[in-house]
Amino acid sequence: MACTSANEQLFDHLVRCETRLYNAVGERLKADHGIVASQFEFLRYLGRHPRSRVADIATTFAVGIGATSKGIDRLEARRWVRRVPNPEDRRSSLIELTPAGRDLVAAAEQTFREQLETLLAPAITDDQARTLMPVLAALRHALEQRNIGLPTG
Repeated sequence: MACTSANEQLFDHLVRCETRLYNAVGERLKADHGIVASQFEFLRYLGRHPRSRVADIATTFAVGIGATSKGIDRLEARRWVRRVPNPEDRRSSLIELTPAGRDLVAAAEQTFREQLETLLAPAITDDQARTLMPVLAALRHALEQRNIGLPTG
């Protein structure tokens, strides 16, 4: 059955666009830097939020703690991040980029920006993007405020 309501159509467009964009960006990051999109997102987050906890990363990306911890383990194995003791809570660690991780993020961010320009520019003008951003930001904020979409397990 076809989507009929505005909300159904909006959901369909958002999900399909997100999937296609995420896949295309991920393919380019993998080809150019040997990382997948989720790794890039974690690394980019840590570049902007140094010394974060696994729980902080999990909450930001609405991903389970276990999956986030495994993702960080993989980044640590590649020596792109390191865990350091959390001086405020001895039960947890803080995650930070290594010099190699910082170099990777810098290079991958350039690729990311170029790929977004390639993907979005033919379809959306800068003015349209600026109009759309507050609407999507309000939707995201409303979902985050009510803890909607967080993993339950």
